[in-house]
Amino acid sequence: MTDVDQRLGDILRDDDRVGIRYERMLAHPPAKVWRALTESEHLRHWFPADILGERHTGAELRFRFWPEAVEHADTELTEAGVDLDDPELPGRILTWEPPRIFEFLWDDEHLRFEILAEGAGSRLLCTVWFGTPGPHGLPGTAAGYHFCLDALVEALDGRSVGYPDPEVSAALERRYAEVIGTTSA
Repeated sequence: MTDVDQRLGDILRDDDRVGIRYERMLAHPPAKVWRALTESEHLRHWFPADILGERHTGAELRFRFWPEAVEHADTELTEAGVDLDDPELPGRILTWEPPRIFEFLWDDEHLRFEILAEGAGSRLLCTVWFGTPGPHGLPGTAAGYHFCLDALVEALDGRSVGYPDPEVSAALERRYAEVIGTTSA
C-alpha cells in the first residue's frame, strides 16, 4: 500500500458531524460494481457484514457480521457493544437506485455509494457520515472503511486480500488522525 496518502478520503464537516468521502477508480462497469456492493456472495469478500432485507428505498435492513469478521475483530466488536452471539446491527435503505446509488443507515452511520460510468469502468464515490466512534475512534473507523474499499477493488479484480497488517493499520489510523484532527487510540 505505497500510495495510501494519495487515496486518503476527503474529510467532511457539517456542524458537529464528521464524515469522509472516498473515491476509487474501478476497471469494471457499473453493473458489476453494483453487484459487489449489494449481493451477499460479493459482500463477503470486502464488507464485514452481510446485508439482509428487501432492497428498496425505505426498507429495513439487518447487518449480520460474517463469522470471520467476528473472529478477527471480536474485541473491537465487544467494545462497541455488539453481541458476539448475535452479531447484528439494524439499518435502513435511504436511496435505492440500481445500478447507481445505494445509500443506507447502518446502526448510527450513514453510508452512500454512488457509481459513475467512466469509459469502460466506473468511478465509485463512497461517503460515510460517522456515528458513535468505535474503540479506535474516528481515525480507526476511517481506516477501516479505507481498507474495505481496497478489498473491494481487489475482489473486483479477482484477487483475494486478507486482513491488513496491524502495523499498516496503525500507520493509516495515524494519517487519518492527522487529517481529521484527532488522536488515534
